[in-house]
Amino acid sequence: MQIIPAIDLRGGKCVRLRQGDYADETIFNNDPVETARRWAREGAARLHLVDLDGAKAGRPVNLDAVRAIVKASGIPCQLGGGVRDEATMRQMFDDVGIERVIVGTQALKQPEWFREMAEKFPQRLVLGIDARDSMVATEGWLDVSQTPALELARGCADVPIAAIIYTNIANDGMLTGIDARTLDDLCQLCKLEIPVIASGGVTTVADVRNLVRAARLYPHLVGAIVGRALYEGKLTLADALDEAEGA
Repeated sequence: MQIIPAIDLRGGKCVRLRQGDYADETIFNNDPVETARRWAREGAARLHLVDLDGAKAGRPVNLDAVRAIVKASGIPCQLGGGVRDEATMRQMFDDVGIERVIVGTQALKQPEWFREMAEKFPQRLVLGIDARDSMVATEGWLDVSQTPALELARGCADVPIAAIIYTNIANDGMLTGIDARTLDDLCQLCKLEIPVIASGGVTTVADVRNLVRAARLYPHLVGAIVGRALYEGKLTLADALDEAEGA
């Protein structure tokens, strides 16, 4: 199982939100490039970048920071937040050097377009499912739809995407751990036989251990994104990596 540190960008700084609330922000580092270098030094094999300004604006905003992170870290980076058209995808791949882009809002609102993009860029797109009470949230988590997360995922089961990232908004940034319902949602998604990455709520070594146990039963659970717990010292990347090797 891969442990993927998250770097959330707002105003060019490394921040974390609680439950996706833009009014509840903590700035952890004014230099996200140094943060990226740190996680790479400590053994991360991939970074998860989120352009929070971009998620709101509908287009990437923190491009300079993203470009610098990709160059400085020297490891594959995936990016979400404001990637909603083909031109932006090409820019991310060809100019910025992003390994794969995460699409959430447009996958729900324009499923045929998402399918077309996935076929045009096979294994380069990640379906980002952000959910509250297992229902899909969009527009930077500002809106909650009436579409069940599992229904959206099923519609992409035959599309050549790289993975699904599943985030329970209620857990994200709250340091409360991964609850049983979220774990069950992850396992149900794994049954679609698409690689699944858990996001939101990973707080302690015990959370990583629970994910590893689930991954033994559902091998398509391939990774976990960790954010606030790393920044606040609740979990070290070394401990998370050691535990994840058990998968």
